[in-house]
Amino acid sequence: MNEKILITSALPYANGPLHFGHLIGAYLPADSYARFERMQGNDVLFICGSDEYGVAITLNAEIAGKTPKQYVDHFHSLNKGLFDKLHISFDHYSRTTSKEHAPLVQEFFLDLLKAGFIEERVTKQLYSPLEQRFLADRYVVGECPKCHHLEARGDECPKCGASYEATDLINPRSKIKNSPLILKDTKNWFLLVDKFKQELSEWIKKRGWKPNVVNFILPYIEDLRPRAITRDLDWGIPVPLPDAEGKVLYVWFDAPIGYLSIAKEWAIARGQPDLWKEYWENKETKLVQFIGKDNIVFHAVIFPAMIMGQKHPYKLVDELPANEFLNLEGKQFSKSSGWYISMEEFLTKFSADQLRYALAANAPETQDAEFTWDDFQIRVNSELIGKFANFVHRVLSFVYTRMEAKVPEMKDLDEDDQAFLAGLEGLAKEMKNNYSNFRLRKATQSLMEMSALSNGYFDKKQPWKSSGERLETTMAICLEAVKTLALVSFPLIPSSAEKIWKMLGFSSSLETILWEDVLKSSLQPGHCLVKPEPLFSKIEDTVIAEEKQKLYGHKPDRVYPALKEEVAIEDFGKMDLRVAKILKAEKIAKSKKLLHLTVDLGFETRPIVSGIGEHYTNPEELIGKQVVIIANLKPATIMGHVSQGMLLAASFESSLKLPSVDEAILPGSKIT
Repeated sequence: MNEKILITSALPYANGPLHFGHLIGAYLPADSYARFERMQGNDVLFICGSDEYGVAITLNAEIAGKTPKQYVDHFHSLNKGLFDKLHISFDHYSRTTSKEHAPLVQEFFLDLLKAGFIEERVTKQLYSPLEQRFLADRYVVGECPKCHHLEARGDECPKCGASYEATDLINPRSKIKNSPLILKDTKNWFLLVDKFKQELSEWIKKRGWKPNVVNFILPYIEDLRPRAITRDLDWGIPVPLPDAEGKVLYVWFDAPIGYLSIAKEWAIARGQPDLWKEYWENKETKLVQFIGKDNIVFHAVIFPAMIMGQKHPYKLVDELPANEFLNLEGKQFSKSSGWYISMEEFLTKFSADQLRYALAANAPETQDAEFTWDDFQIRVNSELIGKFANFVHRVLSFVYTRMEAKVPEMKDLDEDDQAFLAGLEGLAKEMKNNYSNFRLRKATQSLMEMSALSNGYFDKKQPWKSSGERLETTMAICLEAVKTLALVSFPLIPSSAEKIWKMLGFSSSLETILWEDVLKSSLQPGHCLVKPEPLFSKIEDTVIAEEKQKLYGHKPDRVYPALKEEVAIEDFGKMDLRVAKILKAEKIAKSKKLLHLTVDLGFETRPIVSGIGEHYTNPEELIGKQVVIIANLKPATIMGHVSQGMLLAASFESSLKLPSVDEAILPGSKIT
């Protein structure tokens, strides 16, 4: 029986162009899954759209000298064009400024209000007398209340990593005007999300999600508190109450409702205004939401709570594939510092399928990964061309030139033939399982195994030395392998798979073909092939060298930190450096940088707070690592956690690594 499958990708914020991390985080995995499920004959609705409200939009539009609408129009158009070039097969791509969105968001608000899940409160917020307006955290800078860094942001200190409310800043001032701010009473509405603690916990425990998602969410639910859902802004969806002039619903409240309004707009465009409800209000629908790990809280806690408080039977998410982060050459993507690759420019030099494959092969599914130019070149030249395209081209070229471009007849199979076909069948099943379970990286590995198996069969049979029925059978089997490769690669590299399909002489499209139908049917003897063409272009060393130069050229020549003042051997001798083994590693709530570690010094265990969280975003990978610490440092309390020591780390510019000590050296050993 065919399933209804509703697939969403996190709505990209219309505040800048997409980069590779966005693509592999929420869009390429979703697209591959959507393509695969369509090939299973399932009823798929794959939707997405631009997230266009929020303080960051107004701030950056103001800086750019544009209206918020002009600003989001530009990035909506830019990113929609990039999705098209990348062959992301949305059934509908819209935006949160659509006419269907605001009424649905306001209905959500009123339903929650009537049910007692929204409460009006008066709080003190930062106000600019000069600008005569309340300023949200993105508009505010000041002195950090923790470390007293003078240029702390309104929500987090870039120096010590502390998180806080903007009202906690010392001497807060406007980011735009640099003028002082005062505290002033203002009315806002709060979502009483804490009322859903028990229901959310019971629901989460029934999900079979990745451990990194469930283990992060359950403690978060226990600490739920009411959250403000309105702001004093001009840009946003107005609060639908008579006493709420100048108040808009905050972006984190309105954005996820975009999944519903986009589906509604899709249905209206099809002339069936209620069709979207067959997906969103159907308990049999399978809802799969693809996100990056920074969106876990909103999709696993906040939005489900909002749905639980509705009068409509909207679907709760069934699967939440949350990927980790992708870095660029060892550092985070950053357009402001020049550490990024323009997607638009990239696609003028390389194909979308080359990028899709390279990113999928290194997908950050369980831990952070990185894109490097060297790895990209190897993936394309050695794998896509050397294994996959090589087999396809040598088979199609042989049949086209030596066998009159016609599919030969498959007759008596020997043991090698049978073993090869069985291997193909097994790997096709593996591919199906990988796609079904969102394992894109494993899918690329299985695809390369199939390519290697096929090349091995071709080489062993040596058709160039064969003739008669033996030759015909060998090449008929090789063509079946080419057909299978086209099928299983379509969710991953659709343009190249379609090209193979056409070269096999089919007039249909793989988009209309069912997976099992292709596997169960064979090419008919006498069927004519089309002249083969290369699938990919080799990437030369000179091209990669140019791209590296362009990337690193954005940065000035490396400037090494100056040496500190000389110290006497006696001064150095005061430090007690010891080998320590990390036993536990956990994130500290409300901080992006700080980790709470428990280390074994052999003679005792100690807690250490370390600011390495942005470089080790999966703390569990530190467990078991042997490091060097300063063991006689005076204890300190950081964000409520006692720290008895300091880790030694090697850093340069924005990268940081912990030097490790051979496991043969016992914890507690002195470093001299």
